[in-house]
Amino acid sequence: MNIPQINLPRIVVIGCGFAGLKFCKKIDSNQYQVVLIDKNNYHTFQPLLYQVASSGLEPDSVVYPIRKIFKGKKNFYFRLASTKKIDTENKNVITDIGEINYDFLIIATGATSNYFGMPDIEKFAMPMKNVIEALNLRSLIIQNFEEALNTNDLKERERLMNFLVVGAGPTGIEVAGSLAELKAHVLPNDYPDLDIRRMQINIIEADDRVLASMSNEASENATRYLQKRGINIWLRSSVKSFDGKVAATTDKSFEARTLIWAAGIKGHYPAGINKKLIARGNRILVDEKNLLKGSNTIYAIGDVACMKSEENPNGHAMLASVAEQQGRHLARNFNRKSKKKEEKPFVYNDKGTMATIGRNNAVVDLRNFKLSGILGWYIWMAVHLMLLVDFRNKMVVFMNWAWSYLNYDKGTRVIIRKFAKMKKD
Repeated sequence: MNIPQINLPRIVVIGCGFAGLKFCKKIDSNQYQVVLIDKNNYHTFQPLLYQVASSGLEPDSVVYPIRKIFKGKKNFYFRLASTKKIDTENKNVITDIGEINYDFLIIATGATSNYFGMPDIEKFAMPMKNVIEALNLRSLIIQNFEEALNTNDLKERERLMNFLVVGAGPTGIEVAGSLAELKAHVLPNDYPDLDIRRMQINIIEADDRVLASMSNEASENATRYLQKRGINIWLRSSVKSFDGKVAATTDKSFEARTLIWAAGIKGHYPAGINKKLIARGNRILVDEKNLLKGSNTIYAIGDVACMKSEENPNGHAMLASVAEQQGRHLARNFNRKSKKKEEKPFVYNDKGTMATIGRNNAVVDLRNFKLSGILGWYIWMAVHLMLLVDFRNKMVVFMNWAWSYLNYDKGTRVIIRKFAKMKKD
């Protein structure tokens, strides 16, 4: 890997999610050489991927080129590569384009979908953790209605128009709400010769309420909004199997062609990490400074890191806000270290949680108060616009939202490339 050797400590960062991005932005590259490795050449704003999947936004609204983000940053290098393994003994990162040595290593590889050991779910369900998966889901949704329009098999038509969303966390209810908006305002105009009223949206949740990580008030308001939009909610129910046509749960079976998986995530880390350091959720155990236990050169931040404490025996929640704060805090600790100052332990500042169900409806749990309805929706939009990386992205997203709101329309209902599910062996 063609990186110059200079008389500064080299920090290699694997992953440009929220944690890696924030670390690289805040690190003082006058004191360190920073090498960022990612398998994509862009950063993805994952909280809005569901809008790409439901035709509300184009992919370029939620991604931004890494090289443009760090344009002009001194002693910074980006390499497009997939990390294969970490050689901790020789302090090397092995990638598909070569090897690179490090003085310090930051693992910020994030998370991937957790199918809880169910291979048929992994094979046939639709995840939504990256742009490609969001585009696949968008294509499949549109393809379903094109096929439903042409089939004479009424049972197959119902399967094509039945959507199962597994998991009632923020992602699950947001994608279900988006599907409900398509059903109410968009699809009847696109398919006037198809009875869209027969479209079914079902949320399957193992817990006893939706948004279990939020307050009871938020959960109750979200349930009311979802039911008002005609969404069926099945609580205390878990999916046992799905073969691409029928989903079996602990309560009943559903005839459906599309099962959207929003039920769980797990840490995703490169090979070479000691298995004794892997905690629940496939996350790497770190101390209060995000340092791997037993190491003085390797750190983990974001979703892949598990920082246990009495308050959080399973580690912090796998949220973008945690990842950003850990990335910022670790960069500041490195900056302190370069000035011979004492490093500080990480303390998460919980600013609140929010989720939207669609037009004029969102639930917001802030530190001192709770909101729902249209005011919560305005706050949700403002926060998400503010967190987007670039001014252009902010403007594009805002204009798309304004257009959709005023015209009851979503303008990106196109199949870029046809999606075909894997066939069961």
